Amino acid sequence: MIEEKDRFTSRLAMIPGVRPMPSVGHWILLQVDHPQEIARRVNRRLAPGVLSVPRGIDGAVRVQVADPKSNEMVLKALRDSV
Repeated sequence: MIEEKDRFTSRLAMIPGVRPMPSVGHWILLQVDHPQEIARRVNRRLAPGVLSVPRGIDGAVRVQVADPKSNEMVLKALRDSV
């Protein structure tokens, strides 16, 4: 799972406007502009809760690391939503 998190984080960093932040566990914190809007778009496209907006952290969303196929769907939806 660590290898997939590293791969997923690297791919997320290639999306303009998405800046992965140091994260622990199976979650990745992403610094973005308009986090509420981006989370709404991605969740509508994939499933509720795929992206969440954490309390107390301005300008960020978080995403859980999943299997490679699911992570690729998140990458595509995020690319289209930023």
